[in-house]
Amino acid sequence: MVLMEVLGSALLGLALSAAAVRVLASRLPSRRTVLVSGVAGALFGAYLTHFALGPGHNTLMATFVGAVLVSAVVLSLLLRPAHGPRRRPHRTPFSLPSRG
Repeated sequence: MVLMEVLGSALLGLALSAAAVRVLASRLPSRRTVLVSGVAGALFGAYLTHFALGPGHNTLMATFVGAVLVSAVVLSLLLRPAHGPRRRPHRTPFSLPSRG
C-alpha cells in the first residue's frame, strides 16, 4: 500500500509540474528545477498526509489529495512576476500632499 502511495504521488507530482511547465514556462525557472520540485513536493505531501491520518487510516485518495495540494504550493513558490508594462504610482510612498 505504501509503495502505491509513493508511486502514485510521484506520478501526480510529475504530471502537475509538467502541466505547470507547459502553461507557465515564461514565469518559472528551469524545467528540471520545476519537475524535481513538483515530485519532491508531492512525495512530502504524501508523507505528511499519511503521518497526519495515522496508522489506522489507509485511504489512498486522501494521500493523493494531500500530495497534489503540497506539490501545488511548492510549485506556486517558484513563480516569478509576469513581465509587462508597469504603472507608476501617482505620488511617492509616504509623501504628504502638496498645496501649491
